[in-house]
Amino acid sequence: MPAKTGAEYKERLRKAKNNVYIHGERVEDPTTHPGFKNVINSMANLYDLQYEQPEKMLYTSPTSGDKVGMTFLRPESKEDLVKRREAIQTWARTSGGMMGRSPDYLNAEVMAMGVATDLFAEDDPMFAENAKNYYEYARENDISLTHTLIHPQVNRQKAQHEQKDANVALHLVEKRTDGIIVDGARLLATQGGITDEILVFPSTVKQAGELDDPYSLAFVVPNNTPGLKYISRESFDYGKNEWDHPMSSRFEEGDAIVYFDNVFVPWEKVFVCGNSSICNRTFLETNAVVHMSHQVVAKNVVKTEFILGVILSVMDAIGIDQFQHVKDKGTEVMLVLESMKSHLFKAEQNASLDKWGTMTPDFEALNAARNWYPRIYPRLVEILRILGASGLMGIPTEADFQHEELGPIVNRALQAKNLEGYDRVQLFRLAWDLTLSAFGSRQMHYEYYFFGDPIKMGMTYFDQFDKEPHKQYVQDFLKQIKSSKPNFSNV
Repeated sequence: MPAKTGAEYKERLRKAKNNVYIHGERVEDPTTHPGFKNVINSMANLYDLQYEQPEKMLYTSPTSGDKVGMTFLRPESKEDLVKRREAIQTWARTSGGMMGRSPDYLNAEVMAMGVATDLFAEDDPMFAENAKNYYEYARENDISLTHTLIHPQVNRQKAQHEQKDANVALHLVEKRTDGIIVDGARLLATQGGITDEILVFPSTVKQAGELDDPYSLAFVVPNNTPGLKYISRESFDYGKNEWDHPMSSRFEEGDAIVYFDNVFVPWEKVFVCGNSSICNRTFLETNAVVHMSHQVVAKNVVKTEFILGVILSVMDAIGIDQFQHVKDKGTEVMLVLESMKSHLFKAEQNASLDKWGTMTPDFEALNAARNWYPRIYPRLVEILRILGASGLMGIPTEADFQHEELGPIVNRALQAKNLEGYDRVQLFRLAWDLTLSAFGSRQMHYEYYFFGDPIKMGMTYFDQFDKEPHKQYVQDFLKQIKSSKPNFSNV
């Protein structure tokens, strides 16, 4: 079947009746629930956009001949990489890059997993076939996915099998002739309540040993699978109008604890079963981390463009754009943007075919970008907050402007250099929602931990970096210096 529309996306959610809880209550219909309906509308817009811009967002399936989502594309050339990236950024621009788990993130993952299947075959050829078939299924049915990577945060000093309550984490309970039984909790499924299926995968950061084999799993199941529960955190969409809450009223994705209560997973949906070695190597050896990082960096370029646009608009609105320290802060953001664009450009221009014939971006460029952005994003938010100053606190609501007596007062009192009070406050409410609201705070926390603890990521980056050429450069340079080394043998 061809790529789905927004209406089809909503209808699937209504029919699925996924087992989702929020604020202590079970959600009957997420498309009408105040905690989910607005972000569902935003997701639906993404799917409708595929048909509004089909030349950019769709391509012809190599198997069915249907038009399917461009973000599922397996790139075979640099031109294909650019096509996929342009589709990614078209989606990202609808939210200013604030929907970090839009469908393209995991579409890139299942593509990589479905092509580079050798690793899964180490345990059983069936698992390789499963991965291949699932990519086909997800692409042809435009499946939207959430995913979960990590165990509950109980005692980080111990491996999972050493925990006092080791079975609190998702683990293998039983192998049957028709599938497996799994039980336990996993974190942290973004968009858990508003997608079709969940992909369970190992962490990219925390390595597992053989004693952790019962917890080393990779599989996919529909979100309405019996025994599967989503326990959503508090919604940061407080039911306010879009003028007052321009971001949180539309792009609050939500995050959820996932609980598997003796859930049955058929064999055809299993990719890894009790093999810590394969789990540890999955993201790197299938190049999934490369293609996912390509999506993330492309999205973060758009996110930085958006934040820069807000910062420049605030500067212009209140006439601070000629002050030295203000220009310097604007320059900081511009340098971040151009650096991120350069990383992305290098990744695409230095791309090469992997052993499966997939055009794969240069991971060195992407790896640097994905390690750097979590460290720099809080600074971007800080700059916007500093420049907005007290203007981010003195922001009436739309209702104040609509009040017969108060409206003219606040419109005059809050006028800006080039804007009436109404337009100035609308801009500042946007800046507030990016910085000081619950939504804005979550965005900063989310970016900081996007791929895991940035300190651990940095340690891994340091350990894997090819240091020898740089040390050798210095040694060769020192050898050029004319000197007479003393004889220390007699000392």
